Amino acid sequence: MKPTLESLNHWITELPSKIDALSELALSERTQPNKWSIKEILGHLSDSALNNLHRFVSAQYEVQPYTAVKYAQNHWVELMDYQNLPIEHILNLWLSLNKQIATVIAKIPEDKLQNSCDLGEERIVTLEWIIKDYVDHLEHHLKQIFRIL
Repeated sequence: MKPTLESLNHWITELPSKIDALSELALSERTQPNKWSIKEILGHLSDSALNNLHRFVSAQYEVQPYTAVKYAQNHWVELMDYQNLPIEHILNLWLSLNKQIATVIAKIPEDKLQNSCDLGEERIVTLEWIIKDYVDHLEHHLKQIFRIL
């Protein structure tokens, strides 16, 4: 878990200055009509953090396999209205959620990392897998942001 936690903490430290360096136009522009803007990508990452924080906590004490609740990411981004929010608001939300996630991950007992989680469609994984997947997903979208630029 240590490398995963280190990656998360790296982005918590580094992302604010990278986002602050961008213009409102760069943050709000959609490269294609059906693609998210940088603000919406960061908002999506906040939604992911919110949903996964719940999973990281609940999977430690719920009956196994813990059933991970899915969420409709496009609806969340639209209904949260990230495109029309100030970037400071979105970034603060992302930072607060990820700082809490880092705190939770750091305190998960080693044996709990092997707790089973049901992702649906007969897919059972460990809590450790979900945590690693969360950070991989985060890094995928952050690389996507920096490719846009």
